[in-house]
Amino acid sequence: MSPRPIILGIVGDSAAGKTTLTRGIAKVLGEDDVTVICTDDYHRYDRKQRAEMGISALHPDCNYLDIIEQHLALLRVGKSILKPIYNHHSGEFDAPEYIQPKKFVIVEGLLGYSTRAARDCYDVKVYLAPPEDLRAFWKVKRDTRKRGYTEEQVMEQMRKREYDSEHFIRPQRQWSDIIVSFCPPEDEASQSDLLLDGRLILRPTISQPDLSEILESTDNQQKSAVRLGLTRDMRQPADLLEIDGHATANQVQALERMLCNEVSHLGQFCSLNGNEDIGKVVGTTGEALQSFPLAITQLLITYHMLKAAGVN
Repeated sequence: MSPRPIILGIVGDSAAGKTTLTRGIAKVLGEDDVTVICTDDYHRYDRKQRAEMGISALHPDCNYLDIIEQHLALLRVGKSILKPIYNHHSGEFDAPEYIQPKKFVIVEGLLGYSTRAARDCYDVKVYLAPPEDLRAFWKVKRDTRKRGYTEEQVMEQMRKREYDSEHFIRPQRQWSDIIVSFCPPEDEASQSDLLLDGRLILRPTISQPDLSEILESTDNQQKSAVRLGLTRDMRQPADLLEIDGHATANQVQALERMLCNEVSHLGQFCSLNGNEDIGKVVGTTGEALQSFPLAITQLLITYHMLKAAGVN
């Protein structure tokens, strides 16, 4: 293992799925070995102050970016921090929390890659980029159920924040190693947050696993469910990994085996070995479903964290 914590960044706009992905990866790695940090805790102003000032939480001026830099630098060398806590329910700040970094640190939030000093602290950088209509669907569902807003209030808030999203959140995509998009299948008109297709852009900024075997597969059924190709993102070349939401265990088995062949320790996390934590999605009626695009995304990110830690 690396003598210092391995730091993963997960950045994206509000309700892009950051917390869901973070919790899933923490469960895969083992929550006793993972420290989770949310950069939303570093807001300068509470909800009432932001409303009075006419500034959104997405704006860099509304966040202590310098303190984020300091804390990331401390965590990277294994030192503890006194982290602020922003209460999303009340819109106010709670007492700060003493944090000791564990083997792995996951930092999720809105502005994690906005400064060079912060970016230099991550071992792996992930950016979440769901389609905007799906993100709006997720945000309305979350904020009405968990934060006490009406649907009209949520949509108005998104309208007011669009400028900041465009100028401060989405540009961070350029600094990421992996760009993750979950989206409904093209042949399904209904809006749903279950059984989404996965689209992963894998940049050469880190050493990606060799997935060329997917291209060489003669299994037409597998090729239709899991595809690897070339693309350009922000004018830069990258690999594109696509996994259909309706893919079966057999159709993703080869991909999981490729990852586990490079890092044997990864095998214990494999969904095909009965791991109920990986790729878990809870349906509207409370039933537990398994999303293979989500499972592969979690496994791929875990692969990179273990490789950074020197685990074979």
